Amino acid sequence: MERRELPSICVNTLRFLAVDMIERAKSGHPGLPLGAAPMAYVLWSRHLRHSPRNPTWPDRDRFILSAGHGSALLYALLHLFGYLPLEELQNFRQWGSKTPGHPEAGLTPGVEVTTGPLGQGFANAVGMAMAEAHLAAIFNRPGFPIVDHHTYVLASDGDLMEGVAAEAASLAGHLKLGKLLVLYDQNLVSLAGSTALTFTEDVRKRFEAYGWQVLEVPDGNDLEAIDEAIYAAKAEKERPSLLCIRTVIGYGAPTKAGTFHVHGAPLGPEEARAAKRNLGWPEEPPFFVPEEVRAHFAKLRAQAEAQEDAWQKLFSEYEKAHPGLAQEFRRRMGGELPPHWDENLPAFEPGTKISTRKASETVLQALGERIPELVGGSADLNPSCFTWLKGKGDFQAPPEPGLVQGAVGGGWDYSGRNIHFGVREHAMGAIALGMARHGGVIPFCGTFLVFSDYMRPPVRLSAMSHSRVIFLFTHDSVAVGEDGPTHQPVEQLMNLRCVPNLVVIRPADANEVREAWEAALARKDGPTVIILTRQDLPVLDRRDLSGPENLHRGGYVLWQRRKGMPDLILIATGSEVHVTLAAGKKLAEEGINVRVVAMPSFEVFQAQSAEYQEEVLPKDVRARVAVEAGCPLGWERFVGLEGAVVGIARFGASAPGSVVLEKMGISEEAVIRVAKEVLRRVGKF
Repeated sequence: MERRELPSICVNTLRFLAVDMIERAKSGHPGLPLGAAPMAYVLWSRHLRHSPRNPTWPDRDRFILSAGHGSALLYALLHLFGYLPLEELQNFRQWGSKTPGHPEAGLTPGVEVTTGPLGQGFANAVGMAMAEAHLAAIFNRPGFPIVDHHTYVLASDGDLMEGVAAEAASLAGHLKLGKLLVLYDQNLVSLAGSTALTFTEDVRKRFEAYGWQVLEVPDGNDLEAIDEAIYAAKAEKERPSLLCIRTVIGYGAPTKAGTFHVHGAPLGPEEARAAKRNLGWPEEPPFFVPEEVRAHFAKLRAQAEAQEDAWQKLFSEYEKAHPGLAQEFRRRMGGELPPHWDENLPAFEPGTKISTRKASETVLQALGERIPELVGGSADLNPSCFTWLKGKGDFQAPPEPGLVQGAVGGGWDYSGRNIHFGVREHAMGAIALGMARHGGVIPFCGTFLVFSDYMRPPVRLSAMSHSRVIFLFTHDSVAVGEDGPTHQPVEQLMNLRCVPNLVVIRPADANEVREAWEAALARKDGPTVIILTRQDLPVLDRRDLSGPENLHRGGYVLWQRRKGMPDLILIATGSEVHVTLAAGKKLAEEGINVRVVAMPSFEVFQAQSAEYQEEVLPKDVRARVAVEAGCPLGWERFVGLEGAVVGIARFGASAPGSVVLEKMGISEEAVIRVAKEVLRRVGKF
C-alpha cells in the first residue's frame, strides 16, 4: 500500500466498520457514517487532542456527535484509537453493550455527552465551550495555558433545524466562542426525504447573522480541503465556526446513496456487499481492519497520548509556580466541594414571611462565596427568579473599551459567573448540561416552573447522563395569580417526578430551601430540581415541629397531635404544608390524632429504607389525604385507594393568587372536609 493511499483506506475502514455493525444488529443509521467518515477521520487523526489511556484528561478537546444517530461512526473511531474492543462493535445496539443505538455519556469511554435528540448535542457543545473559556480565564497564567482546548461538533441538517440549536448558536456568536467548531454534515437529506421539503433558508447567512465564521467545503471526500477548513476555523479566535461540508448520505451504496432510504435502516446484505465492491473494499470478513490501518492508528494513539504527557509536564511546572491554583483546579475538575462549604448557611427567623425564591437567593449568595465553581443564571428572569450571584461578574466576551460592564457587578469577561442566557430556555438547559459534562463548574439555571416544558429534553438528558445540574423553577403553582393559566403550572411538577434519576424538591419554607440547596450540591450522580414559590410564606416555628434538616430524608413527620398510631395522615409539599398543618391542628381539636407529613421529595423519600417509610406512613393507617396545588395524579402511591388528594386537575385562572387557590379548593376548609370524608370511609369518624 502506498503512503498516499492510506488516508482513503482509513476512511473506508471507518465506513465499513459502521456498516458491519449495523448489518449485524439489523438496526441503525448507515447514511451518516458512509458520508461523514472523511471529515471524522481528518478531525480525529490531525486535529483532535485526546488521550485514549485517560479519557477524562482535563485539557482534552471535546468531541460531540450531535447527530447521535450516526453513533456507529463514533464507535469505529473509538475502537481504532483503543477505547473500545472489537467485541463491543460486534455487539452494537445489544443488551449490555457499550455501543448503544445513540451515544451515552458515562457508559462508553470517549463519549462526552448523551446525544440523539437532535440539536441537544450542538447546544451542549456551546456549554462546553463556555466552561472552557471560564476556566481558562480563572486558571491560566502567563506561560501556563493549562486550559486551552477546542470543542468540536459533528452536526446534521436535522440538528440545525431544531430550535434549540438556533438558540444556542445565537448565544455562542454573541459570546464570541472562537474555540467552538461545528462540522456540518450537509447532505441535504433527512428521514422523510430531501431537506428541500423543509429547509430552504440560507444556512450560511443565518450563522453569519449569529456572528459565526462560515466556511464551505464543496466536496466532503476532499480530505485536504477539510483539513484546511479546520485549520482556518482554529485560526479564528473570536467567532465560532461552522464548516459546511457537502456530503452524500450513504456514499458508496450504489442504489441508496443520496436518498432518505439510507438514513435510518440497514443497507441490507446485498446493498452492503455492493457498497464494498463499489469502494474497492473486501466483502469478507466483516469488521475487517487492514494491518496498515491498525499500525497507523497505533501511531496516532501514541501521538495523542504524547500530547497529554506534554500537558502533564506543563501542569507539574504550573503546580510549582502556582500551588494554590493547581490544588483548586484539581479539586474542581474532580467534582469535590470545598471544605466546610455547608457550615453556618443562612438561617431564617420563625414568624417572618419570605418567598422561597427569595430565600433561595439569600442561600445562593452565601454558597457563591464558598463554592467558586457555582455558575449560572436564568432565561432573562433574574429579577423574578433571583438566580444570580451578586458581585461575581457577568460571563461575557471581553468588551470593547468604554462599554457598560457588569449588570450585577464584578466586571464583564469570561471569568464572570453570571450567565445571561437571554429568553432561550431550550438552550439554557442544554448549555447547563454541557457545562456540567465539561467539568470544573457546577451550573444552575432558572425559569418559571411552567416553562420547564421548554427544558424537558435537557432535564431528561441530565438525568440520563448522571450530571450535576441544578434547575431552579419558581412561580410554582396557580398562586402565581393574575398572569393566568399560561403562567400557572399544574401538570409540570408531577411530570418532572416521572423522570428517572431526577430528584425534585419542593421546600415548605425558607429553612427547607437551605437544606434543598445542600442536598442538590451534595448530589454528584444526577440533577436536582428545586421548586420555589413566588408568594411569601411564613417561616415555620419549629419548636413543636420536626427540624428542616429532615428534608434530606425526602419525607418526615412534621407534627403529630399525640404519640401512638395516628388516626389520620395528612401529607403535603411546598406552600401547601402551611395550609395542611393548620387544617391538621383544627382537626386535632376534635380529638382526632392527626399526623402531618412534609414530603418535599418523592424520590428521596422512596430511596429511604422500608423501615423508615413504614415509620412515617404506617400501612395500617388507611385514612390519608395528600395536599398539593397541582395535578393529583401520582399521589395514589402515598394515599392508597381509600385515601384522597386535594389537588388541581384543571388549568388555572387569572385572579389574585389567594383567590385562585381558594376557588380551586386549596384551603384549610377543603382539607378538613376531605379528611373527614376519608375518615368516614374507613370507619374512623
